[in-house]
Amino acid sequence: MIRGKRVILASASPRRKQLLSQIGLTDIEVVPSSFAENLDKSRYGAFEYVRETAIQKCLEVYKREINNPVKGEPAIVLSADTVIISYTGEIMEKPRSEKEHLAMLKTLRDGPPHKVCTAVVAMVPLETLVYPGYAQENHVEETTVTFDPMVTDHLLEAYVKTREGADKAGGYAIQGTGSILVKKIEGTFDNVVGLPLRGTLKVIEKVLSNDEMVEEGEEDEGGEE
Repeated sequence: MIRGKRVILASASPRRKQLLSQIGLTDIEVVPSSFAENLDKSRYGAFEYVRETAIQKCLEVYKREINNPVKGEPAIVLSADTVIISYTGEIMEKPRSEKEHLAMLKTLRDGPPHKVCTAVVAMVPLETLVYPGYAQENHVEETTVTFDPMVTDHLLEAYVKTREGADKAGGYAIQGTGSILVKKIEGTFDNVVGLPLRGTLKVIEKVLSNDEMVEEGEEDEGGEE
């Protein structure tokens, strides 16, 4: 249904693009979202926060690209957002400094298992005039991660210096050198990387199915008139 059409990933993450290629989406146009990602955490639970952030990222790109005069409207826009939830319930995103990065990793090492939550959102334009003009589906997935308590401060400091985790939620990349910090996970590995593949595929299938149902309903109503 979307082969040969504009498929947009509203994220600059090369990891997410690579993961999408594993489910056959290889011809993807990357259009990073400019959404500030500054929602008030006090107003949301962790699931609601990561879901709303992903929705706003997707919506910002969708609105920007829907009337693209050169490339035309996208067939589908995909976005994702990942956060870490510490055992205290704190929502952790990307570290803002080396000091914060190290403190973040120590918190994850010294406490009970933490959770990685990724929200995936898909939007497709509707051919009908049904408000708001697009169909949207989303999915939030959770994976529990346990750090190795035997990891030393020296090793954490050395990892911070690599800067591998500087742009990652929670400050580590499980698919890279950061794997040495992790003792075990409960749930899907790709969710920790930043995109749960099974959940993403279900969201894509559902949003495309909903798009068809809306358009069929409009045709039926037109026939009755």
